Amino acid sequence: MTPLVTAAVLLAAVTHASWNAIAHRITDKLVGFTLIAGGGVLIGLALMPFVAVPAAGAWPYLLVSAAIHVLYYVLLMRSFRLGDFGQAYPIARGTAPLVVTVLAAVFAHEVPNAWAAAGIAVSCTGLTGVALWGMRGRRPNWAAIGAALATGVSIAAYTVVDGLGVRASGSSLGYIAWLMAVQGVVIPAYAAYRLRSRLVPVLRPFAALGLLGSVLSVAAYALVLWAQTRAELAPIAALRESSVNPRSCGNNFAAQGAGEAIPYAPASSRAMRARLRSTLSLASVGVGDVLNPA
Repeated sequence: MTPLVTAAVLLAAVTHASWNAIAHRITDKLVGFTLIAGGGVLIGLALMPFVAVPAAGAWPYLLVSAAIHVLYYVLLMRSFRLGDFGQAYPIARGTAPLVVTVLAAVFAHEVPNAWAAAGIAVSCTGLTGVALWGMRGRRPNWAAIGAALATGVSIAAYTVVDGLGVRASGSSLGYIAWLMAVQGVVIPAYAAYRLRSRLVPVLRPFAALGLLGSVLSVAAYALVLWAQTRAELAPIAALRESSVNPRSCGNNFAAQGAGEAIPYAPASSRAMRARLRSTLSLASVGVGDVLNPA
């Protein structure tokens, strides 16, 4: 992984965190995802006249990825309804790179070197460790944990499918444009069916915020897709998870899921050390690949 690719993935991580923060401010998650997905459709349609149509070999991947993305949105919205999912969310993001590593080895024949493999393992352990630490003293919510694991598998699945698809497409911009246009219609269509005449009044107060989130979302994933044409999938997946702040995910998602105000509580020293290990190991993935590209 070159320094340019590493920088692009880190920028994608920051952008991803930004659109997630915007999405969290929209309390009705169906409304939020409708605006973000619908905005993605508009962006994809706007890009189409200026980008190449993906090559024929990329279309099976693109269509499968669109279906997986819809499944991911469904799992995520369901998970938001579980009060403890906020604590389990880092498990989803933390397990995804491990699953990507296995899938990439099987389908892309990419086996990370020792440095990258160690960084992936430690970073995933750090993210899930912080989430489990936040659950201490409480009875595990297996439904929330199951939703987190299912979400993590869906993240890994579309990551690998898109990695293979964008490499076959001949144009990362063309791939992201068509992917957004295809996958983005499902959630807004469902919202229109469910909300009917209430759709526009419900969307209007959050329209600007949601559309900003969609711009950031498309930009973040476009950077990841470009990086996937130039480096192995697993290290990119792990480095991308530097966008996850496990403590804030735990507090914010749990509070929002319960309809409560988001409290502030200082992180314990053990949690801070775990977060530091996770951050350093994520950085080691990129730095290690720069120093050891073979």
